[in-house]
Amino acid sequence: MKRSDIVRSIQVQFKHMRATDAAAILDTVADQMMESVANGNRIEVRGFGTFQPRARATKIGYNPCTGQPMHLDASTTILFKPSRELTKKMNEQ
Repeated sequence: MKRSDIVRSIQVQFKHMRATDAAAILDTVADQMMESVANGNRIEVRGFGTFQPRARATKIGYNPCTGQPMHLDASTTILFKPSRELTKKMNEQ
């Protein structure tokens, strides 16, 4: 599903809404979610899942071509855990 598909489905749900307004709503929600996770907060969307920042420690990795050890810096990534409802719906098909 693309961004335009989501905007179109918002317009179908709210028939009086213009495409630009639906796109602005979608952008605002996405921006707020990105800002919140970037600040280290956990986001829970009931019925969908949770987004949570996860810290990765510094470690030694290996170059797959040469086999030489290399230093991998600490980083932060995002962990998504789907809700039970989403997992159940995915397994129905």
